[in-house]
Amino acid sequence: MQKITVALLSGGISSERDVSIKSGNEVYNALNKEKYEIIRYDPKTDLAKIVADHSKIDIALIIMHGKYGEDGTIQGLLDLLGIPYQGSGVLSSAVAIDKLISKKLYESENLDVPPYMVINQHDYHFAKQSIRQLGLPVVLKPATGGSSIGMDIVFSESDLSVALENAFQYDSQVILESYIKGVEVTCGVLGNDDLVTLPIIEIVPGADHRFFDYEAKYKPGATEEICPARIDAKIAEKVEEYAIKAHKVLNCRGCSRTDMIIDNGIVYVLETNTIPGMTPTSLLPQAAQAAGYTFSQFLDRLIELGMQK
Repeated sequence: MQKITVALLSGGISSERDVSIKSGNEVYNALNKEKYEIIRYDPKTDLAKIVADHSKIDIALIIMHGKYGEDGTIQGLLDLLGIPYQGSGVLSSAVAIDKLISKKLYESENLDVPPYMVINQHDYHFAKQSIRQLGLPVVLKPATGGSSIGMDIVFSESDLSVALENAFQYDSQVILESYIKGVEVTCGVLGNDDLVTLPIIEIVPGADHRFFDYEAKYKPGATEEICPARIDAKIAEKVEEYAIKAHKVLNCRGCSRTDMIIDNGIVYVLETNTIPGMTPTSLLPQAAQAAGYTFSQFLDRLIELGMQK
């Protein structure tokens, strides 16, 4: 059997570079070497090499997060080169990474989102007025990006300036959201035209973490991840329904993972990830394992879905 040539892309130049490299290493180790000829590329240094090699690449696995990896940029290059890849295309990648545009699309599908306001870098002076309107505490996050980088919870007006200054390092727009203290869950969706949901995971950050921040995401043992989530069956149905709706309204392909929070029976959609974490212990692979996939088999399925496109 002729091997499939896979271009494994990880690294890049976003603030999530280190996570991407670690994920790329795990994916490389898990891929079946009898099925795949794997060539590794770091877009930070290897863009010319990807272009030069494009005719021998059957599919790319994009194991990148944040700017230039998850925002449609690398997807556009691969489209120009005629290289198929797993996951969503240019438009849906660009839309999904923008939390403000995503919220507007969620609302168009009557999905519940936390009350929110947007602060532009030149409208800094409206921030205190905004938090008074929303009420404290508020969740503050850059409009684009991931891994909770630049995110914070503001409990008092005196904390606002420092939190905004940090968030504006990553984007010129910052979203302020009403803080909802509830059960945080995430639900994966797998497929192109025929979609299936993966088992729902409940996320319980440790006592040292006020929310599911960068360290809580990546430090072993910092967060308890419970699958299946300890939620009522009717709420679970709603979570699955919302995950599918979010996937569709953002026009995702291959896979997605939508994060939500449940409070008093209301399911609030937070955001959708088009390239979720891809280590064996990351949330989407954990959900896939609960559905019966090994990590290697899950990667096989993502490659299959990418080649279908």
